[in-house]
Amino acid sequence: MSKSKPTLASTFCGIECLNPFWLASAPPTNCGEQIMRAFDAGWGGAVWKTIGEPITNVSSRYSSIDWEGRRMMGFNNIELISDRPIEVNLQEIAEVKRRYPKHVVIASLMVESKRESWHDIVQRAEDAGADGLELNFGCPHGMSERGMGSAVGQVPEYCEQITGWVKEKARTPVIVKLTPNISDIRVPARAAKRGGADALSAINTINSITGIDLDTFQPSPNVDGKSSHGGYCGPAVKPIALNMVQQIQADTASMLPLSGIGGIGSWRDAAEFILLGCSTVQVCTAAMHYGYRIVEDMQDGLLNWMAEKGFATIEDFRGLSLPNVREWKQLNLNYQIVARIHEDLCIGCQLCYTACWDGAHQCIHLDRTSPAPDTTLTPGMVEAESARRISTTPIPKLDAGTSGRTNAITPLERIPRVDEHHCVGCNLCSLVCPVENCITMERIDKDLPFESWEERVAKGLITSGTGEVMSTNT
Repeated sequence: MSKSKPTLASTFCGIECLNPFWLASAPPTNCGEQIMRAFDAGWGGAVWKTIGEPITNVSSRYSSIDWEGRRMMGFNNIELISDRPIEVNLQEIAEVKRRYPKHVVIASLMVESKRESWHDIVQRAEDAGADGLELNFGCPHGMSERGMGSAVGQVPEYCEQITGWVKEKARTPVIVKLTPNISDIRVPARAAKRGGADALSAINTINSITGIDLDTFQPSPNVDGKSSHGGYCGPAVKPIALNMVQQIQADTASMLPLSGIGGIGSWRDAAEFILLGCSTVQVCTAAMHYGYRIVEDMQDGLLNWMAEKGFATIEDFRGLSLPNVREWKQLNLNYQIVARIHEDLCIGCQLCYTACWDGAHQCIHLDRTSPAPDTTLTPGMVEAESARRISTTPIPKLDAGTSGRTNAITPLERIPRVDEHHCVGCNLCSLVCPVENCITMERIDKDLPFESWEERVAKGLITSGTGEVMSTNT
């Protein structure tokens, strides 16, 4: 009997979701017309661009970091919340929910820190039909200077108090959006939970200045020769976001249903966030860069991966990676891997050698020599062999008349050698190598039991302060 097809449908803090892919509160969710087009493209939900008293934005508003030919590896903005009247936004929320009743619409809210102001905006947003409320306690620029956004999220007492005010009035789930611009994101997460939050979303953007023009000395984005720190997002922030998501979900005092945000642009990114405990993921920069239709590949890719792994629902793999993230002191000190260079794939670039000697542990060497030439070969044989070598392409080594990989043509003296006795298994060589699987990290069985630094301290083998090995001599 064939297995049932996986489904992306799930529930997030009581909200039924067609799929876990939501658009984050940002320019892609600025108005109803945009959000309806996004829903037509396949997005399961959208968090409306933050609603509050209308503001005046500056021009320009965006800047980016490009890396190795990739545009917008990191993206910075100094745009504020919605510049449209509150009532217009609420009317459009009502219209979107009328036309798309099964899609999730979350109202992102930000008003001044007064109980009556929050009570008023909560009632109006819910009366418009919002499925839930996201409290924007994370915006790092502009609004924070007015006592809102991250100015609230960075003070646990304010975070708890305002969440409590909202819960006094709210009938729908309350999601608190956390700022990453804080030493420990668990502190505001715990405060939001104490205030009664039903869920969390993380992370908001990171304070940044993306660059300075070396001719004009003006920072980006340029606003009449000046600029301001802005919110950084995009692929570059994903590792930071994953770390903070794990911190929240591994802490019982802050753990709540979580919507993951930060550098998500593919189904693989989404799967990583879900594996660390997120129920939904929110996307901004990738949609701004490539458009709404990226969600098609995100859905197909995640479904195919789920089918391959045997997962029927999001819940089947949500949080599976959390037990695998430990404190450093709990890692196995007896686990050992070494680098292996596969000669048939090596192109002789010697990047691994340079990286090891200048940036790591000096255990890769250039001391190999090719065998002495065969003097018995006739000129015709030498010519034929030379032609074969010339016609063979080192990368990807796929040539006419061959079925795939060929033997290495790189001279042996250009292929580095790993001193496995001194290799510490740092991985640097495999990371810099431009040829996939040319350098693999392989485990060395030392026939030793699991032993962590924490265990060594407990046994009295090392001191907890310095890590120095205690003498066993009497």
